[in-house]
Amino acid sequence: MDVEDTKTHADGPAAPAVPDRRRWWTLAMVSAAQLLVVLDGTIVNIALPSAQQALGMSDGNRQWAITAYALAFGGLLLIGGRIGGALGHRRAFVIGLAGFAAASALGGAAVDPAMLFGARAAQGVFAALLAPAALSLLTITFGGAERGRAFGVFAAVGAAGSAVGLIAGGLLTEYVGWRWCLYINVPIALLAVFGASAAVPPDRPLADRGRLDVAGALLSLAGFAAVVYAFARAEPLGWGSPEVLGLLAVGVLLLAAFVVVEARASDPLLPMRVLVHRIRAGAFLAITLLFVAMFGFYLFMSYYAQGVLGYSPVQTGLTLIINAVAALAGSVLIAGRLLGRVPPGALIVPGLLAAAAGMLLLTGLPPDDTDVFVRYLVPAMVLTGLGLGCVMPPTAALATEGMRGHDIGAAAAAYNAAQQLGAALGTALLNTLAASAAAAHLAAHRQAAPDAVAVHGYTTALAVAAAVLIGAACLSAALLVSRRGEQVKG
Repeated sequence: MDVEDTKTHADGPAAPAVPDRRRWWTLAMVSAAQLLVVLDGTIVNIALPSAQQALGMSDGNRQWAITAYALAFGGLLLIGGRIGGALGHRRAFVIGLAGFAAASALGGAAVDPAMLFGARAAQGVFAALLAPAALSLLTITFGGAERGRAFGVFAAVGAAGSAVGLIAGGLLTEYVGWRWCLYINVPIALLAVFGASAAVPPDRPLADRGRLDVAGALLSLAGFAAVVYAFARAEPLGWGSPEVLGLLAVGVLLLAAFVVVEARASDPLLPMRVLVHRIRAGAFLAITLLFVAMFGFYLFMSYYAQGVLGYSPVQTGLTLIINAVAALAGSVLIAGRLLGRVPPGALIVPGLLAAAAGMLLLTGLPPDDTDVFVRYLVPAMVLTGLGLGCVMPPTAALATEGMRGHDIGAAAAAYNAAQQLGAALGTALLNTLAASAAAAHLAAHRQAAPDAVAVHGYTTALAVAAAVLIGAACLSAALLVSRRGEQVKG
């Protein structure tokens, strides 16, 4: 395969001619934005029961506090990446941050469910502009030895963001109220706006800003939204539901049409060269399947700690902080130092296997708290965190490696879209598997204690998550092994 789109100089993209301090300030602002985007995918989960009670949401409608954000974010990512390329990545970054802050304030002040759902959708819209711009800024700002460290820090924030969201959600909901799970975004976003305006170098003018691929934009929006919504509906309705199957069929057809349109478009929203390179495809596959497994992992650890062990939300969050610290160590101390010095597969494949080992360990979880924290939770949190930290920096680097012009935003958007699809699929699929396994266990053991039934469901789903990671490691090993003439440096 021709690989001109992923070749780089030995030192990667040239570092910009700006002072070192400004480059590291750029990293700080980009990392703050990454934290906002990832954190907001989980922080509201903890606050949702309190918000439901305060705003009078029905059980059938409460899911929209989560789904509205996921649909807008996932559906608009490719469009956000293209708009960011046309506006300029710094300008798109600042607009995305300011809009995200405003939407968060609106959600925190919600007086009824419709206002909250609308604010969450607006958060997703601005996150879809913000996330690709953040990764694009990182790509064009750092090169050489600095690149590995920068991507390590960026990925550490992303890897820890979901766990931090659960921790922050528990603390804020318990001590100051659910609205602060949204208000907390405002000062972070505004500080990042001021920092970016002062420290991030101005956008370089593009010779050709191109035109928006309207057909591709509509197809990608409708296709991604249909697939993500199908995943969300699969949890309450089951995968065999006509509604779920219909949504999946429509989503797949729309995305297939999107690929056909993009292959023929003169100025495509997502150039096919971003996806068809074997090594970049391996990175996209690895991050997608990692998120399938990890979002189920966070869900079941929260359920197990609170429902079975009787932990409070704060105690659960403090348990998950072990995972966040391990992810930070894996990203900064391992991947950040080795990125660019070893082949990317030498980080990605062991990282996937380490996360799989952590989940396999949890398949032996008992339905009580006899030494469970030391024997199971701590080692599992460490292994999954290290695995996450070793996978995210090289996959993020490979996603945008060698890209130029509009392709940088498109590749960054595709990388974020892969994460979103993986997270949505993992949450729905693994939760459904857990519920089915629990029901089957109860049918076979009528006298089983409720905790034993629940734990059987969790461990079954975690075994499947581990299998997904092992499969991802095998596929990534095959795709990421460089052939002669293919040079993809991190």
